[in-house]
Amino acid sequence: MNALDALRAGGKPALARALALIESDPDGAKTTALLDAAWRAPRAHVVGLTGPPGVGKSTLLASLIRAWRSGDPARSVAVLAVDPSSRRTGGALLGDRARLDTDPDDEGVFVRSMAARDRLGGLAAVTVAAMVLARALYDVVVIETVGVGQSETDVADAADTVVFCVQPGAGDSLQFMKAGIVEIPHIAVVTKSDLGSVADRARSDVVGALALAARDAAWTVPVLAVSASRREDVAELAAAIDTHWSHLGEGARLDAARATQAETWLVQAVRERFGRDGLARAGDLGLAGESPFARMADVARQLTRPRQPDMLD
Repeated sequence: MNALDALRAGGKPALARALALIESDPDGAKTTALLDAAWRAPRAHVVGLTGPPGVGKSTLLASLIRAWRSGDPARSVAVLAVDPSSRRTGGALLGDRARLDTDPDDEGVFVRSMAARDRLGGLAAVTVAAMVLARALYDVVVIETVGVGQSETDVADAADTVVFCVQPGAGDSLQFMKAGIVEIPHIAVVTKSDLGSVADRARSDVVGALALAARDAAWTVPVLAVSASRREDVAELAAAIDTHWSHLGEGARLDAARATQAETWLVQAVRERFGRDGLARAGDLGLAGESPFARMADVARQLTRPRQPDMLD
């Protein structure tokens, strides 16, 4: 039985232990071998759920999980919820397992909170590694970002489909228009549609902002309005997410997007750990089909090797 098969057999406790290993020993041989195997066996559709704090991402996500699970009980869902960090411990402050209304005994749903720490782009440093592992085990992986406003752009480098949430009457639509966020989503959602005209106005603002953005001509971003608390129009959102997944399956779109994500992750990982000088010393970081985790392990060995003193003539 290989490592991935052992994880599948071990259920949620085994995955939790594997994620703890990734966080504690990211460059270890066991971690690298596990991530290499997961990288070569992708299964899930990875969905990024992002938007400002208070927009209702957790409530919406709980409704989405119910829609996915009730529509197809065999469809498994993993959630990686990136939360603000404790300044004392570095751990996740909010803990999405407490905020998400899911059945803890449902073996088809796995939820893990991750601390953002000092990352301002909305993701934890090990989120991509955790995503790759969950992607090999589940049918849908959702990355819910920390919710820090205009800097939540990293999720586009980790998810196949990005869903951006806007709250009516909170100025979110104006922030959406001002920031580079307008170029990120594949689907935009106005939450709390039960607010009526305020929600309609926010939806119109987002539609207008998207019309001004440079985007992939092959995909038109749908702008939906939902009320997760009333469970209204959540099924339509789930369907839109599935439609984008089908769109990615045409031609080589998905493979190309994931190859770009892998190279972006590798560059960021080297820069974060070794700085700009280390990035320059690492040289060409092109992957050419190689796992980014194996490549990162090689680069780490290269850059931590003692440098030989320059020889004088």
